[in-house]
Formats: sequence, structure tokens, C-alpha cells
Amino acid sequence: MRNRLLLLFVGVVAIVLLVHDVPLARYLEEVERDRLETRLQRDAFILAGRAEEALEQNTGATDAGLGQLVAAYNAADPDVRIVIFDADLAAAVVVSDPEDLNEDFSTRPEVAEVLTSGQSVSDVRFSRTLGYDLFFVAVPALSGEDVVGVVRFSAPERIVDERTTERVRGLFVVAMISLVIAVAVAWVFAQSVARPLRRLQGATQALASGELDARAEVDEGPPEVRELAVGFNSMAARLQALVERQRAFAGTASHQLRTPLTALRLRLEQLGADELPADATRHLDAALAETDRLHRMIEGLLALSRAEDAAVGPVEIDLAGIARERVAHWEPLAAEREVGLALLTPFRADVLAVPGATEQIIDNLVDNALDVSPPGSTLRLSVVERGEGFELHVMDEGPGLPAEDRQAAFDRFWRGKQAVPGGSGLGLAIVRQLATAGGGDAELREAPTGGIDATVRFRTAAR
Repeated sequence: MRNRLLLLFVGVVAIVLLVHDVPLARYLEEVERDRLETRLQRDAFILAGRAEEALEQNTGATDAGLGQLVAAYNAADPDVRIVIFDADLAAAVVVSDPEDLNEDFSTRPEVAEVLTSGQSVSDVRFSRTLGYDLFFVAVPALSGEDVVGVVRFSAPERIVDERTTERVRGLFVVAMISLVIAVAVAWVFAQSVARPLRRLQGATQALASGELDARAEVDEGPPEVRELAVGFNSMAARLQALVERQRAFAGTASHQLRTPLTALRLRLEQLGADELPADATRHLDAALAETDRLHRMIEGLLALSRAEDAAVGPVEIDLAGIARERVAHWEPLAAEREVGLALLTPFRADVLAVPGATEQIIDNLVDNALDVSPPGSTLRLSVVERGEGFELHVMDEGPGLPAEDRQAAFDRFWRGKQAVPGGSGLGLAIVRQLATAGGGDAELREAPTGGIDATVRFRTAAR
């Protein structure tokens, strides 16, 4: 989450800088060109005013002051070439580069345009003499309304690009500094937002996994995150109170029902079946069977209540060893019902489970499977490694269940059409609750033999 926030923030800043700096770079190029043109035009007019008298009197070539002024300007900006020539011959009178004294400027288009119009000219053209694009400014030297000469300032077009590039380089340096600052600010911001959100996420996951006392920190992060944490804690507290009241009611009701149910059974047994008529004896047996069923249901509710009250976290347990122990325990009853028991496990399978859960899970699954296994069939138990955990399989050769019934079988008090009389309908609900308490899960699959493959997944214990 922190990385996503950081990337989002930096991405937005980068896009803003890009949208801002690209047009600004083009604008800087235009500004630099205009600035150079304005400066050269200004200096050319100043120099034309200074050269007016000397040009009018044809003393420009011998005017020491004019020559010194041109030399000083050229020393300050060597990239700019200055030429002053008279209007009659268009011959150079004063130059910043001695090579220009031998040039015939009457062929230059800008010179002809200034002499004809009496207006200043600025543009870019390719110079055949120099072999590159030339940026120039040409202005008239006026005596009244008469053009007595022309002053031309010229510079390579590349200096505009170089100076623009220098300014753009500075602009992008500033942009990179801004981006670095943005990364630092984004990191601080992402940390301040992501840390409390991660903790809130952890509290949410803990609550979802059954830790009803999980709470989020309410004194960290922006105000919105703090309000969210306060709301989460309020919800978690109400949920915890609701679940605890439900558990307390189930446990208390089950305990309270035990005593009168035991007393009822004792009274029914004391009636004495030998002294009753046949019809009454039959009804008495049915009543005793119902009290037994009610007793098993109460015991199931108590077991389910204890499974839901996950006060003790999962611990490391050898699933393979417990499976061997429980199979040995159930073998006499299986033999009495003429059902074979087959076991396939690795030497050791260390898993995470709530203490006592694996024994109850195996006992409930084997008990259910024996009730539906026909004589002569085989009940197969196996522990196999799957991915990052182990799976316990209990496969019978009974009639099986439709797909919709296999899913509904884990609901409390659910009893299918083929359910054995006297069952409580809580065994599979207890199995799933115990498996979930240890971080696993349970499901019913269709077995290859046509019966049910009761599968419970366990997490592998960390090494």
C-alpha cells in the first residue's frame, strides 16, 4: 500500500512537471530569440545614431571613437559580428571582424531592404559565405529622412539554441530537484497513511479470523483514517459483545438443560418396564430414545460452544500420530459392524490445530462414516500433504450425498434424508468450527467409491 501511494503521488507530480515544463521550454526558446533580437536591435540603433555623423561626412573609417565602440562591444559578446557600411557603396566602414572589410554587402538582401524601405529588418537566413544559418538585425543610420548607412548585427543561429538549451537545462534541473523533493514528501505522506492503514488491515484480518478482541490504533494517521479506526473498533466491540452473549446463552442453556434432562431420564427408567403394559413399554422406550437424542444434542451444543470460544490459539500437533491412535480406538466398533478400517499416513505430519481439535474431528467423521457404511465395506483414513499443509481424508462406501446436501451438511442441526435416527445434526458443524479455529477448513467431496470423502485441511506448522 505504501509503495502504491508513493508511486501514485510521484506519478502525479511527474505528470504535472511534464505538462508544465514542456510548454515552458518552448516558451523559453521564443523568449530567448525575442530577447536576443530586441537587444541586438537596441544596440544597433544606438550604434547607428553614433555613426550617423561620420557616415554622412565619409569619415567613418577614420573615426577612432566609433572603432573603439565596436571593438568594446565585440569583446563583450564575441559571438556577435558588427558591420557598419555607407549607403552609397554598401562598403564596410567599421567591422568587428577584419574579414568583413573585403565583403560586398550590396548583395545582402537585408541591406537592400533597409536601404530601400528605411526600416529595420531582423530574420534568419542561410549564409553561403559562412555556411550556417545566420540570425541578423539590420537598422538604418538616418540623417533626417535620408539613409546614410546601415548597421548590421549578426550571430549564428546556434547561439540561440545553445542559450535556450542552457536555460532549459536549468529548468529541468529545477524539475528534478522538485521531483526528488516530491519523492521525499510522498514517502513521508505514504508512511503516515500506509502505516495506520496496514495496522487497520491487520486488525480487520485478525477479527475475520476469529480474534474478537482485535482493535485498531486510533491515534495514528490522518483524521479520516483515525475516524475509520474508531468506527472499526466500535463495530468490533459490538460484534464481540453479540458473539459472547450468544456463546454464553448457548453454554448456559446447555448446562441448565443437563440437570432436568438427567432427572427426566432417571424417572423414566424408574417406571419399570416389566410392570407396564406392552403399549406403554413401547412409548417408554421411545421416550428414553428421545432423551438420549436430546442429551447428545446438548453435548453437541456444548462442544460447539467450546469450539467457538477460541481462547487458546492453535499449537503444533502430529496429525499422523493422532490418526493412528484414533483408528486403534475405533477398530473394535468397526469390527462389530463388520466394517474394515484402513489407514494411510506419513510417519509424521506436524500441523497447527486447537488442542484436542484433531481428536474430535476424527471421532466425529469416523462416527458419521460408520453410521452409513454397509457391512463388508471399508472405511479409509489417510493423511496426505497438499501444498503448504496436510489434508485428512475419511472415505466411506455408503450411499453418498447430492452436491447441494454436501454443502448444507455443515449447517447446524442439518439432517439429510438418509440421516441415522437419533443424530443431533451438529457433528459436521463442530468439525468445521474446530478446523477453522486452527486456520484450516473442511468440506465433503464425492468419494471414488461412491460414498463421501470428508476432507479437512490443516496448516503446516512453521519450522
